[in-house]
Amino acid sequence: MPDGSRSPASPLVESDSAPSAGPVSLARRLRSPHTLVSLGFAAAILWFAVRRLDVDPAAIWAQIRQANPALLGAAFCFWYGSFFVRAWRWRRMLGLAGVAAAPGRVMPSTPQLAQIMLLAWFANSLVPAKLGDAYRGYLLKREASVPFSAGIGTILAERFADAMMLLVVLAGSGLIVFGRQLPPQARPALTLGAIVLVAGAAGLSLMWLTRDTLLPHLPHQVRDAYTHLHGGVFGALRNPALVFGLGGLLWLGDGTRVWLVAHSLGAGISPAIALLVAVMGALLTVIPFTPAGLGVVELGIGSMLIGVFGLDPVLAGSIIVLDRVVAYWSLLVVGTALYLHRTRREYQTAPLGPQPG
Repeated sequence: MPDGSRSPASPLVESDSAPSAGPVSLARRLRSPHTLVSLGFAAAILWFAVRRLDVDPAAIWAQIRQANPALLGAAFCFWYGSFFVRAWRWRRMLGLAGVAAAPGRVMPSTPQLAQIMLLAWFANSLVPAKLGDAYRGYLLKREASVPFSAGIGTILAERFADAMMLLVVLAGSGLIVFGRQLPPQARPALTLGAIVLVAGAAGLSLMWLTRDTLLPHLPHQVRDAYTHLHGGVFGALRNPALVFGLGGLLWLGDGTRVWLVAHSLGAGISPAIALLVAVMGALLTVIPFTPAGLGVVELGIGSMLIGVFGLDPVLAGSIIVLDRVVAYWSLLVVGTALYLHRTRREYQTAPLGPQPG
């Protein structure tokens, strides 16, 4: 790459002071052996799910073709509308953390932040281990010169709040649906949720308690990054009612999306069951083996709909496939278009390298 040029390929990880030349791009990450193995693993799980749940793909396709387009369109609106709600909340969290108050810094608007969040979800749908969160921090740094560690701090705070509200909503919907007779199939998901919540709370507590003792022993450059990270995490949580309240509403929105998808197919599941399915599906994406829990979500939700709620395998499979079309496969299409648009724009606006004399 000529000196003075800027690569439009966006890295998934970048430090506060790292140059943007030669980053690890999404395309390169997608071609990495780790990602290819995870995609192969996902394909194997999907094949196993079809065999294990004894579903007929042809029958599922025939039922999906009968879906109510109005209800399905509403499900799409709830899904993509959630990105604007998340972006508005993130903008407020950045303000609470003091990130937006730096002299000369202009924060992106809510629609611009929604694009960044959509691209981060797109990256999480392509590569495992939630690397899209680091990609979001990088994009925020490029757009608003926000230190990478400060942006990541607000994202960690957001993730912790969402995980806590996920467990609350999961427990509440589980009590409504099952009462005190929790089926064995649901216990692993609740256990996983509790582990995630305890690990997150322990990590935040450790950060809070050790900051003053740890900071003086860190190298200068690491100290600055850690200070930004610490300020981002705890500053973003200064208004917990906003952060946690919107987190709960977003999970309710996901439950509404699943309910709309199910009713578009004529499945009369209750709102509580739809909410339980949505949050359990989100919880299964925490498992980092495949992008966005691909395969793991389908198998887990299918086992619940068929084994616990007694739905017909074809109807259960149709709900799963159509909901994943809304919240996963369509995101690959929309995210690819947005990524290519941004890449083209960056190529057009990148400064040319020095011309030979």
